[in-house]
Amino acid sequence: MDPDDDGDRSGYGDREDDGDRESGSDRRRNGARIGRVSLRVADLGETTAFYRDVVGLAVLNRDGDEAVLGVDGTPLLVLRYDPDSPDRSPTDAGLFHAAFRVPSRAALGEALARVRDRWRLDGASDHLVSEALYLADPEGNGVEIYRDRPREEWPTAADGSVAMTTDPLDLDAVAAAAGNGAAGVADRVPPGTDVGHVHLEVTALSAFESVYVDGIGFEVRQSDPDVRFVAADGYHHHVGANTWRGRTAPASGRGLDWFEVVVPDATALAAVRDRLDAVAANGEVEFAVDDRNDGIAITDADGIEVRVRTP
Repeated sequence: MDPDDDGDRSGYGDREDDGDRESGSDRRRNGARIGRVSLRVADLGETTAFYRDVVGLAVLNRDGDEAVLGVDGTPLLVLRYDPDSPDRSPTDAGLFHAAFRVPSRAALGEALARVRDRWRLDGASDHLVSEALYLADPEGNGVEIYRDRPREEWPTAADGSVAMTTDPLDLDAVAAAAGNGAAGVADRVPPGTDVGHVHLEVTALSAFESVYVDGIGFEVRQSDPDVRFVAADGYHHHVGANTWRGRTAPASGRGLDWFEVVVPDATALAAVRDRLDAVAANGEVEFAVDDRNDGIAITDADGIEVRVRTP
């Protein structure tokens, strides 16, 4: 969601005709989730320290030009030192934010305490499906830390799509949920934290849908003229895409290197490849698909790399 947008989002939930796309029930069952996110950075030490000390990830490995951070031994974030890559241009597509999902409101309160003590909070929103904190890392990459409300509390529109909105977040209540007391600021996010979603800035939503909905197989969960939220298994969104800032050029420079979509098994991976082949055969959107040892790498129409693999 857009942390700075507190205007009327009544258009959320309006969906375009899916035409010949496979049924929503098929898409809800595809079992995909987000895996790791990789960023190209100019200052590896400072950026690693931010994700360790502010976000609360543990450094799992630091080897030369790369650092891997995660939770409970599971890697979530890869930072790659790339001093020769230029700054991202204001016109370039790329990352809006990477969103780290914590398992409870108490954990969100602990994250809020870390941000207030060690960094600066840029925004905070209640999306009805989730409560979210927004900030930026030292290189300007957007970061969200959020917790989901129970699914049975998520509002839905008449067509069954999720009805997210952007309301002010009760920061006092979130802070109180931490309950740290004399223990001080918690240094690490708890087990169960993961990358809940990735939100992109794209040049065209139609091209985004061709790759991520028609190809990878996500379902459109919420739609507006300038934003899409897509997901698997009835989640509110695994990938978001917006055109709020009018990006016009492919991704380049520092920032998002790649991110992963993890599908449950080889059959699901083969189905993704088949759908992508069908999209490519239409010839309406240009993108590339390359084989990897653990799956495939897609370079979408905006030059953003998404890797699809099995666990």
